[in-house]
Amino acid sequence: MSEAHYPTKTTMMIFLHLSEETVLMERKKVLVTGGLGYIGAHTVVALYEAGYEAILVDNLSNTHLSVLDGIDSIIGYRPAFYQVDCCDYREFKQVFLAHSDLAGVIHFAAFKSVGQSVKNPLSYYQNNINSTLTLLRLMEEFGVRQLVFSSSCTVYGQPMALPVTEKSPLLPANSPYGYTKQVCERIILDLYSSGNTCSAVLLRYFNPIGAHPSGRIGELPLGVPENLVPYITQTAAGIRSRLMVFGNDYNTSDGTCIRDYIHVCDLANAHVLAIQYMERNETGVEIFNLGSGSGYSVLELIRAFENSTGVSLDFSFADRRPGDVEKIYASCDKAVLKLGWACRYTMKDALAHAWQWEKALRKRV
Repeated sequence: MSEAHYPTKTTMMIFLHLSEETVLMERKKVLVTGGLGYIGAHTVVALYEAGYEAILVDNLSNTHLSVLDGIDSIIGYRPAFYQVDCCDYREFKQVFLAHSDLAGVIHFAAFKSVGQSVKNPLSYYQNNINSTLTLLRLMEEFGVRQLVFSSSCTVYGQPMALPVTEKSPLLPANSPYGYTKQVCERIILDLYSSGNTCSAVLLRYFNPIGAHPSGRIGELPLGVPENLVPYITQTAAGIRSRLMVFGNDYNTSDGTCIRDYIHVCDLANAHVLAIQYMERNETGVEIFNLGSGSGYSVLELIRAFENSTGVSLDFSFADRRPGDVEKIYASCDKAVLKLGWACRYTMKDALAHAWQWEKALRKRV
């Protein structure tokens, strides 16, 4: 009788490695710029769970490399990551050379603070517009035809009627940030009108909040948060002494701004559906609003956080912040109809997940 040969630990590891490579070879590759950012990281997870392989690019200007560990801990796989500035054509081109089989791109990489864009407009024009131009140039050069563009409700300016639909007029943007999104949308539309065979989905989303239910990735602002919810959670955690509410004299029920808040995981899922939509259809350029469809004031959000978590917040009012619109919320009927998209999480879920993420962060510090 011949001697039986059982696999050693080494051969088992090789087998597992080859099995993982085989699985990844069957997945379509999607390049995700800003892939370690807040929305980008959650979209990377959603892509993997939907059967795609994400290739990440980020210059780490507003995030941390540790986000990659969080992604790995959720999906059990560490995606390819390149620390590259999307405005740098030569460096960015190396990513396209390394992955010549890209099925599409999701473009998040941009500066995104309304307030900071008012203070530093040139940096916003330089970064947000040039990164998009460089990406489109490389996509054309390498024959990558599918693009999901991260746009924003700021393209609507201060709307005259609510809720806004995709047919609402694009009024003058209230901030340089909003204007860069208007310009980038126009560039993509002009590229398609020129006869380029690209397909693009422009996702105009409202205010993403929350974190992954696992508590392993979430919003990770560097320095003082510009967005409301991380400022709330940091105040609740004792990192900030007091929450500042910018403006209490707006023409709203309680004098504070009204926004449409959407769970970041629901937003991430919409990007996957957009990729799948382009795979099924000759889309040209399609535009979709993404929000909850309801408006909540800043004070309503604060009270919802307190009710959801049992934590009381100390807050005070400050002057209005330049660039803020008074009130805006979305009609998302088109995304529901054409993408088959719907929100799975409530605002209560989003606030509970954000607080869970904040507490997990404090334990690691």
